[in-house]
Amino acid sequence: MTKILLSGFEAFGELTSNPTMEIISRSKEWIMDGGQLYSTILPVIYDKCAKELIKKIEDIQPDYVLALGVAVGRSTITPERIGINIQDTVGEGKLGDNEGLRPKDRLIVEGGPDGLFSTLPIRQITEKLIENEIPATISNTAGTYICNNTLYSVLHYIKKNQLPIRAGFIHVPATPNMVCKQPNVPSMTIDLQEKGIRLIAEYCIKYGKSLG
Repeated sequence: MTKILLSGFEAFGELTSNPTMEIISRSKEWIMDGGQLYSTILPVIYDKCAKELIKKIEDIQPDYVLALGVAVGRSTITPERIGINIQDTVGEGKLGDNEGLRPKDRLIVEGGPDGLFSTLPIRQITEKLIENEIPATISNTAGTYICNNTLYSVLHYIKKNQLPIRAGFIHVPATPNMVCKQPNVPSMTIDLQEKGIRLIAEYCIKYGKSLG
C-alpha cells in the first residue's frame, strides 16, 4: 500500500487563514483506494517547520511527501521544481516567521548543495491537473521563505539518508475570501484546490513506486 504524507501550514504574517489548513482538514474525509493518507499542519517557523515534517517522515516512512503552501498572487496550482539552500526574508515574509525571525542570506544547511530538485513527477501531475480542467503550471522558484526552507530541508534529509521517498512542494493560490479586497490578485476556490491536491495524491498512489 502506497503511503502519502500531506502537509500544510498555519496562517502567517498578515494572513488570517491559510487554504492548506482547509485542504488538510478536508483530506481526512478522502478515501484513498490502494493507499494510506497521513497529514499534518506545520508551524511557520524556520527552526521548527522542517524538523516537524522530518519527524513525521521518520514515524510514518511514507512513499511520497506532498508539502503544501499558499502563494498569494499565483493563479495556478504550482508544483515546485527546486529548493535552494538559502533563508532570506528580504522581499518575502517581510514580517519574518511566526516567531519574528528574519534571516538574511543564511544557509539552510552549511556545506549543503546550492539546490535540490523535487523528486515528485511534477510534469506528469501538472498535465494531470490540466487534463481535469484545473489550472496548473510548474514553478521554478519556491522563494526563500518558509516553503523553500521546508522543501530544501526535506529533500536534503532524504538524499543524505538515501531514503526511497519521493518528495516535493506544491503551492496553491489564495482563496477568494483572502483577496476579495484586492481585485487584481488572482484566486482559486478551495473546492478546486482540494480537487487538484486529491488528484495528485491519487496519481501517486496509482503509480506507486514505479513513477519516474
